[in-house]
Amino acid sequence: MTTQATTMPTGKREYKGLMAWLTTVDHKRIGILYIIASVFFMLVGGIEALIMRTQLAQSNLKLVNPELYNQLFTMHGTTMVFLVIMPFLAGLGNYIVPLMIGARDMAYPRINALGVWLLILGGIFMNLSFMLGGAPDAGWFGYAPLSSIRTAGNPYGMDFWALGLQILGISSISAAVNFVVTILWMRAPGMKMNRLPLFVWTTLVTAFLILFAMPSIAAALILLFFDRNFGTFFFNAAQGGDPLLWQHLFWFFGHPEVYIMILPAMGIVSEILPVFSRKPLFGYAAIAYSSVAIGFIGFTVWAHHMFAVGLPPAINAAFSFASMIVAVPTAIKIFNWIATIWGGSVNLKAPMYYAVGFIALFVIGGLTGIYLAAVPVDFQLTDTYFVVGHLHYVLFGGSIFAIFGGIYYWFPKMTGKLLNDRTGVWQFWLQFIGMNLTFFPMHLLGILGMPRRIYTYAGDLGWDTLNLVQTIGAYLIAVSVAVFLWNVYVSLKNGEKASDDPWDADTLEWATSSPPPAHNFDSVPPVNSTRPLWDVKHAGVKWDKRAESAHLPNPSYMPFVLAFGLTVVMFGLIYNPIISLAGLVIFVAGFAGWVVEPVG
Repeated sequence: MTTQATTMPTGKREYKGLMAWLTTVDHKRIGILYIIASVFFMLVGGIEALIMRTQLAQSNLKLVNPELYNQLFTMHGTTMVFLVIMPFLAGLGNYIVPLMIGARDMAYPRINALGVWLLILGGIFMNLSFMLGGAPDAGWFGYAPLSSIRTAGNPYGMDFWALGLQILGISSISAAVNFVVTILWMRAPGMKMNRLPLFVWTTLVTAFLILFAMPSIAAALILLFFDRNFGTFFFNAAQGGDPLLWQHLFWFFGHPEVYIMILPAMGIVSEILPVFSRKPLFGYAAIAYSSVAIGFIGFTVWAHHMFAVGLPPAINAAFSFASMIVAVPTAIKIFNWIATIWGGSVNLKAPMYYAVGFIALFVIGGLTGIYLAAVPVDFQLTDTYFVVGHLHYVLFGGSIFAIFGGIYYWFPKMTGKLLNDRTGVWQFWLQFIGMNLTFFPMHLLGILGMPRRIYTYAGDLGWDTLNLVQTIGAYLIAVSVAVFLWNVYVSLKNGEKASDDPWDADTLEWATSSPPPAHNFDSVPPVNSTRPLWDVKHAGVKWDKRAESAHLPNPSYMPFVLAFGLTVVMFGLIYNPIISLAGLVIFVAGFAGWVVEPVG
């Protein structure tokens, strides 16, 4: 399609090799850094899960001791939520959203780079705790006052957790601000809000969710750090504090966090289905506005995680009602997706397998969520494996399946190579079967009374067979991920070269080369509908392809310096104020360099 004739601005600094990645402010490279970091942490979190599942494969096993098991399940949950799903979706958004709206880059390129380096260094910071006296061990939900206690055997684990999540929170907020400003103010001419691709819509709603939810957990983490290190008692009832304060602050963030992880996944599915059904998306407006409704209602349901703590019945009833209402906009999406497929000329490629698999698995997760929205049922099941099964159907069957669908869909745009489709289908079936073997029996175990967060169990409870099935399923998932990594390696090395538009798609990212040039577009196609590229290819809309001038920002070391300085400050808060002072010096130097360096 377009050429890469536009030249870089004169006088622009350029780096090569590792330095080019360390100093990049290009949204595409930043997106790739997010994705690579997420894949790495997915392997870390997956290994943690396999160790736990092996420990639970049979009763009375002693593969790990209870202390290490607590660290593993805390870090597994934290890793998969904050270091895998969120940054993976942020990476796809970073790469794809500016292309989808016809922008040259994100609104704030250096802040964008700061976000990815905070993510990487924050993830390293938290995982170093395994080698520095013990990892976090109070669960990914960090319930106080349990998490407020400084134990002799693991004095710093929860400090790493509290401060590490602050680093990751700053990363998320920086990305959210960038997405909001970019989407609202940098759209191509004609790209009205009611013409935005649905992945952009869900990314925008998610960004607002982050901006409103993150301050709640940030406040909770500060109070927790004070309780642990400065003798305060915010969460200790014996000293006048309130343990429920932690739960309210955490879940006011924690439940919108579910939608932060699932809404962009829904956007990915909304992009894949019409392309591989060969027909327009059914009910564009309904899907777009239901995303807004999900985001809004998501802030009204946090206390359904607290039905068992003794809240007044009227409060429980209100949150139960809100929890069931959120199913309505979700159902709108599902019925519109099914209507999109219905009667279409379905092209069953790997992205389509994952999109359809997402619908099937997410429906199961949603139905079990309705069970848990009923107060009497939740009261019986809240601390059992039923809840673990529900969560994983939503976040693994939902978010992770959509993420893999998005990778297979946009991989040719990012790399210029096609992933092998047959291998992708094999991976899907391995993952689909493994996922159901692993997480469906959890519902049965929960009904049979198996509690969450136990590292072993007696042999006379009837849980052995189902736990063994789950462990086999977990290893099957691991095999599917290995197949994916092999597919990526082989495809990058010897894969089929992708055209600019290999799927005959309809959104703007397919109007430029694969991979895109630094400036994204020589010229942007006219936008007259929700399917601008389709209009150019099949509806006779004229596209002036004459190259336009492009101004690109300079690369910069300062985002990495700022992120590194902040991470050093956090180490000092745990170990020694002198270290914090050194980190503050680095941070101030980075900030000064940020202020005085030429932007472009």
